[in-house]
Amino acid sequence: MKTIWLGLLLCLAPWLSFAQKPVTLEEKIGQMLMIGVPGTIADTTSAFYQDIKQGKIGGITLYERHLTPTNAAENLKNLISNYQKAAPVPLLVSITQEGGVVNRLKEKYGFPRMPSAQYLGQLNNLDSTKFYADNTAYTLSRLGITINFAPVLDVYAPTNPVLGSRERTYSIDPDIIIKHAAQVIKAHNYFKVHTVMKHFPGHGSSTEDSHLGLTDVSRTWKPSELEPYRRLIKQGLVQGVMTAHIVNTTLDEGKLPATLSKKVMTTLLRKDRKFDGVIFSDDLHMKAISAEYGLKEALERAINAGVDVLLFSGNIAGEAPVSGSTLVAMILELVQEKKIPESRIEEAYGRIMKMKNRW
Repeated sequence: MKTIWLGLLLCLAPWLSFAQKPVTLEEKIGQMLMIGVPGTIADTTSAFYQDIKQGKIGGITLYERHLTPTNAAENLKNLISNYQKAAPVPLLVSITQEGGVVNRLKEKYGFPRMPSAQYLGQLNNLDSTKFYADNTAYTLSRLGITINFAPVLDVYAPTNPVLGSRERTYSIDPDIIIKHAAQVIKAHNYFKVHTVMKHFPGHGSSTEDSHLGLTDVSRTWKPSELEPYRRLIKQGLVQGVMTAHIVNTTLDEGKLPATLSKKVMTTLLRKDRKFDGVIFSDDLHMKAISAEYGLKEALERAINAGVDVLLFSGNIAGEAPVSGSTLVAMILELVQEKKIPESRIEEAYGRIMKMKNRW
C-alpha cells in the first residue's frame, strides 16, 4: 500500500509543487491561454513545448490536423499525455466534437459515428441523443480530452452559412434545443468531460460567417436566442460559455463584437444571467477579430469584457501562430500600463482553476 501511495505522489509531484508555491502574475496569465497544438508529436525542442513547460499556456486545442492516418487514437492520446507531463498545472485539453460536419474525430480514423445536432433535433428522441453523446464523451475521456466545445445553443436558420446550413443547430424551437443540449451535457458530466455552450449571445440568425469577417446580427437577432442559456444556467448545467464574434447593436450600441463587449459578457451574461463559470473566447484568429483589431487591442478588450480563456487555434488560413510567451508578455504589459486591472486576471484565474479542480 505504501508503494502505491509513493508512486501516486511521485506522479503528482510537479503539480503538487506548483500548488504549494506562490503563483506569479505571469503564471496566472498563462492559465488564460489556450493555443492550438503544432504537429502530431510533442517536440521537446520546440518553443511551444517550452511554453507549456514554463506554464505560459494553460490549455491546448485539437483539430483533425492532429490525427495520424493510422493508429490515430493511440497517437493522439500520447500527444496529449506528453504535453500533460510537461505542464506544471494540468492542461485544459479541448476539441470541437459537435457531430455531423463538425467532427474532428471521424469514423475514417476509427472513431464512433456522431450525427449532426440537426439530425438529433429533428429525430427528437432523447434516448438517441444520449446514446451518441455517451459515445462521444467516453471517446474524449479515454483520449485525455477534458473539454468539448459543444453543444451549440444557437437557433436554426437555413440562411446561416456556418451553423444552420451545416446542420450544427438542433432546432428553431428553444425547448428542443434545451432538452437535447441538457442531455449532451449530462452525458459529458458522467465521463468527466467539461462542456462549453456556444455561441453567446446568439449566432444562429447571422447571414455571414465570422470566420471570414465582421458579422452583424442586429436586424435578425431575437431575444428568444438567450432562452437556452437562461434555462440551462438556472438548472446548474453550464460550466463554460463560448463567445460569438458578432455585432449586435440591440445589446451593445457601440458596435463591439460580443467577445469584446463588456455589456454582453459582464452585464448580460455574468450579472443578468448570473453565470459564474468560465467564459471562453471563440477563436481570436477569426477574421471578425483579427482583421478589425490589432492583437494587443483585442486582448485588452476581451479580458476587460470578461473573457477568461483566450483561444488561438492556429487553424485559420492566413493567420500566423502566436506563442504563449508573446501573449503573456503582451497581457502583462497591459496590466503594468493599467489598461487591464490585475483583479480581472485574478477572477479569470480563479474560475479556470475551479474548472480544472472540478474532477
